Amino acid sequence: MFAIISGKRALIPLFLGICGSATAQRQDTTISKYLDEVIVQENRLSGPVKAVNRNITIISRKQIDEMPVSSLSEILAYVPGLDIRQRGPEGVQTDIGIDGGTFDQTLILLNGVKITDPQTGHNIMNLPVSLADIDHIEVIRGAAARVYGINALNGAINIVTQQAKTSGLAVGGSLGSSFKNNENDRLYGAYTVNAIGSIVNGGTSQTLSAGRNQGNGYRYNTAYDNYRAFYQAAFNNDSLHQFNVMAGFVNNTYGANGFYAAPGDKDSKETVKTVIAAVGNTSRINTNWVMAPRISYRYAKDDYIYIKPDKYRNLHDTHIMDAELNNTFTTGIGTFGAGLEARYEHIKSSNLGNHERTNFGVFGEYKSFVDRRFNFSVGGYLNYNTNYGWQFFPGADVGFNITSDLKLFANASTAQRIPTYTDLYYVSKDIIGNDKLRPEKATYMEAGIRKFKGNFNYSATAFYRQISDFIDYVKDTAGVADPATIKWQPQNFQRADVKGFSLTAGYNFQLQPGLVFNNLSLNAGYNYLSPTFKGDPLSTKISRYVIESLRHQFTANVRATFLHNFSIAATTRYCMRVSYKDYTIVDARIAYSQPRYQIYADVNNLTDVSYIESNAAMMPGRWVTVGAKLKLF
Repeated sequence: MFAIISGKRALIPLFLGICGSATAQRQDTTISKYLDEVIVQENRLSGPVKAVNRNITIISRKQIDEMPVSSLSEILAYVPGLDIRQRGPEGVQTDIGIDGGTFDQTLILLNGVKITDPQTGHNIMNLPVSLADIDHIEVIRGAAARVYGINALNGAINIVTQQAKTSGLAVGGSLGSSFKNNENDRLYGAYTVNAIGSIVNGGTSQTLSAGRNQGNGYRYNTAYDNYRAFYQAAFNNDSLHQFNVMAGFVNNTYGANGFYAAPGDKDSKETVKTVIAAVGNTSRINTNWVMAPRISYRYAKDDYIYIKPDKYRNLHDTHIMDAELNNTFTTGIGTFGAGLEARYEHIKSSNLGNHERTNFGVFGEYKSFVDRRFNFSVGGYLNYNTNYGWQFFPGADVGFNITSDLKLFANASTAQRIPTYTDLYYVSKDIIGNDKLRPEKATYMEAGIRKFKGNFNYSATAFYRQISDFIDYVKDTAGVADPATIKWQPQNFQRADVKGFSLTAGYNFQLQPGLVFNNLSLNAGYNYLSPTFKGDPLSTKISRYVIESLRHQFTANVRATFLHNFSIAATTRYCMRVSYKDYTIVDARIAYSQPRYQIYADVNNLTDVSYIESNAAMMPGRWVTVGAKLKLF
């Protein structure tokens, strides 16, 4: 469905199903040149994308523009291996799992800045960026402590925003509806508006964007109002030094009917506000040494009301400060990376109480190029947490180029997930926290093959992951006549083992000049998971979450350009969850594009399927959207 490559900061539209109207021959030439030139920017080490041995999915700006989607969550739902569990449209509230993992086990980054929420993983997708801000998205599957530190237990998703090359101003907007009426006999509908402006002058590039999404819902108490602003700047004093600045704010208010505690929460409401700021610098100290310090801050306010207007209200204020120092050293025997990081987390909550913790990390890597066809890297992350003490997480990878465009790779890695404050301290009529929880630990192994050049592209990977001290919400029914009277409590309940594999393939057809259709592309991806949970076979405990992961996931798309300026795209995804009925969602878009503007129409959930992705929050049925984008200058 999307490009599958090795690396951690790249933009390779490998599967070209939605990548423009150039001919296949020209696309092949462009891809080959790009792979030779692109440099993968990791936290410490950089290198050509073909030399890095991690499996990554890259979603490009071109793909985002041409997909029938309106939010980041909807884009990610078409990536094999990602379990996107939305509770409403427009990315109102989304949980993200990777290869059968829970939403708390996935690390989200914005331009490399960690967006981990120590209160709860429910809030990690409350981001200040809109689709118009994004340059590309990187999805890294597998334990990634060696690269990103703690909480990347099952993988990481890095959203990389656009850095303006020229000054300009662009606006966009859309209107959508299900053409059904609500309980007040009003038509369900929604709109979006956004603007993004840039000023580029010499070595300075600055971009400011703002947007709003608002809708009156698609069923009772699902109205939402989301507005956001984002600023990004790059200051190049000279060729040896660059400063990067970003800041953002998002306010997200929505009716939360069925989101967490159905059916009693039908009148619930939630408001989540987030502020993010970061300043970083990249300096070449000498020919062999590059140093990159960065500091960041994140504030989150979560206001949840179980019954409006203010009955059973939970208020959470979270502050996170992070400091990093990354270094790269180039030598005659290979490349070394080393660095430090410190992270402080504090929460003041009406339910969870007042708590703080600090995390320190030291990391190092070595990358060797034995010859033009074989390379490997090895490294580790040493972590100290004020609540959990010392831990060490090693990892290694290896790659072998069979030909210039066909590569075998393998990697092994480890990671840790620290319990959230909700896991530790939350109290409700149905749940009680557990302050004795231990961190989850993962061991991950993966091997695969990929072909990344030419008209026909494919990849195949297989993996095994083991999570010890797996945190699950359970009830102990020993000696209890009615289990409904017992509260759920998070415990280090079992060991979670997952085996799986992914297959992807794409083909581009070059059509004869003069035909109505200029280009046709077909792409597909399949992901299979086999989860098992090992614990005491005589245990009387009932598990809440262990059987919710996807077992089968299939995605496909077809795209064609015709009459030079028109394009049509259709995407489908099939999901079969271990504990839920299977369902198939079909989305479609038709668009007319010119260099300065685009007009499009989307139909989402074309066949009007009824389905649930999380809890009891029924997802929207068929929804029609019309929109436009315009470059003013």
